[in-house]
Parts: sequence; structure tokens; C-alpha cells
Amino acid sequence: MLKAKEENSKYGKIGVLMGGCSSEREISLKSGTAVLTALRELRCDVVAVDIVSSDNNEIKRIILDNKIDIAFIALHGSIGEDGVIQSILEELNIPYTGSGIEASRLAINKIMTQSIFKKEGLPIPEHVILSRYNVDTKTIVMNNISQFPVIVKPACEGSSIGVTVVENERQLKDAVKTACEYGKEVLIEEFIYGRELTVGILEGNPLPIIELRPKRRFFDFFAKYNKGITEYIIPAKIESNLYKDIQDTAVRAYELLGCNDFARVDFMLDRDNRYYILEVNTIPGFTATSLLPKAAAEIGINFKQLCLKLVELAYAKKEKK
Repeated sequence: MLKAKEENSKYGKIGVLMGGCSSEREISLKSGTAVLTALRELRCDVVAVDIVSSDNNEIKRIILDNKIDIAFIALHGSIGEDGVIQSILEELNIPYTGSGIEASRLAINKIMTQSIFKKEGLPIPEHVILSRYNVDTKTIVMNNISQFPVIVKPACEGSSIGVTVVENERQLKDAVKTACEYGKEVLIEEFIYGRELTVGILEGNPLPIIELRPKRRFFDFFAKYNKGITEYIIPAKIESNLYKDIQDTAVRAYELLGCNDFARVDFMLDRDNRYYILEVNTIPGFTATSLLPKAAAEIGINFKQLCLKLVELAYAKKEKK
């Protein structure tokens, strides 16, 4: 144990940034606490840094007061995944885990990522973009998506927050109104009947594909964070050529956005075995039972090893400078 402590001391003081002021604060605290516990068990010098403000100057003060040498970002949603905290850390010359400013800014915005993927020929669902509900909403939707049901989601939220499956025109207005509570832009996508898949990426390499089988209409917030609601198949039972195609597409999406270190790419696989990218998560859930750690465990990387690996990658960025 003493040897581990000596080896891990080279990283200096690691700050696990968690909390934040987004709708995903509570999930972030769970991720951050899990990471904090793992790094403490590895005898790292680590401290919890609860980001309790959305003011950049106050965030800088909180970080500086903790005198950290490396930041492990466990902030979900705004500030953490939109490039803000990355920009602050770069200004403070503190290396951090995960993707940089631009990749974070792109990935959090589903509208921007869908535009990039469409331009590059990657498969995405049929969709339409709205800034708010208006009298022409039904016409706009039906001109782009042939039929109900559709999925209405905020452009820049995670954890399926603000997402609604809409079965008919009558439900559309309320669904768009709900999504607009989380941002000005709304993405409306065709509902794809099929299998929900996710591909973790670690150092640019795909991890085993996980199939999610929720006991609900889709993998919503409740299914994500309540035990026994979702079954996880690792690795997903998919024909080998298709399996590799999906992994390759996940890596391509990761690269197109300029992601670093790790990410998670979510897919739908329809009944005709056609797959579609839903989104890229640059800071996915990070507890021992979260999807990315589950996939890493499948290839022999346990949760503590995964956390330390990401610290090593952040440290390597510092060494390059």
C-alpha cells in the first residue's frame, strides 16, 4: 500500500470537481463521490471540489482555494460538459480529465452534433429543430418526420431530462414546452423501434457494446438511476460485422468532435439492423455501475483502475506542456 501511495503522489493534489448548478447536480455528486472514494482507496492525495456557483469568477476562487494540481471533472450538464469548466481550468493552467473546450461545446449540443454527423455521412435519426412551439409545429414536424410517435428533447441536456415520447399531435405542444424549460432549442426526432446500445470509448478505442433493456418505453431518467429497471447485456449480442461497424462508427463520431481520453456514444439499432447515432457524452455517469465503467470492467479494467487511468491521461497532458 505504501508503494502505491508513493507512485500516486507524483500526480500531486487531485481535485474531483462535482456538483454544479445544472439539472444533473445530484447525479454529478454521485459520480464525484464514487471517483473520490476510488482514488482515496488508491492512496491518492484527493479532495472533493463542490462547484456551488455558476459564476466563473466564483468557480475560479473555489478551485484556487483547494490548491489542486489536476482536475478530475465529474460535472454533468452545463459548466462541466459545455466547455466552461475546461476553459477555466486552462486559464488556471490546471490539467484535467476528458475532452477539451471545443469538443465539449460541440458534444453537449445535439443539434450541432447531428449537423456534423449528417455532413460526414454518419447515420442519424430523421429530425427537426424548433426554437419554441408555434402554430406551425405540427406542419414542420410532419414535413420532416413521416409519422408519430416522435421524441422531443432539449438540445443541451443529459440523463434524458426534459425528454418526452409523443404519441400524437395533441401531446406535442406540452412536450415542446417541457423541453423549452431546459433551453431555447428543441430537437424532435423520429421514434426508432429497436434496441438501445451504447459504446464507451477509452483512449480512442471502443469498449464492448452494451445493450440496454429498460422495462419502460425507453432508457429514461427513471430507468437510468433506479435499480432493477434496466437489464444490461455485455457484450451486446450482435452479428460480428455489424458489431464492428457500430464500434467503428462510435470512434468516428468521437474523432469528428475532437474528443479526448474517454466518451460514450449512444445508438439505436432498428428492427432491420440499421443503426443510428443519438448522442455523444463527454462526461458520462461515473459510478461503478455506470455504463462506461461497466464496459471497461468487461475487458478487465475495474473502477479504481479506470479512475486512475484518466488521472494518468490528464497528468500526461501536463508533462507534454
